[in-house]
Amino acid sequence: MREIITLECSDCKNRNYSKTKNKKKQQDRLELKKFCRHCRHHTVHKEVK
Repeated sequence: MREIITLECSDCKNRNYSKTKNKKKQQDRLELKKFCRHCRHHTVHKEVK
């Protein structure tokens, strides 16, 4: 039941990371603070389809 999702930078809108998550256990959208290569600092990355 794991599904592949992509994470998008909230500042520059680039899709930098891909990750898997369990759709049954975690219903809401994922938000992680990760390093963005384009911005060159840590920003919040949000889940997009």
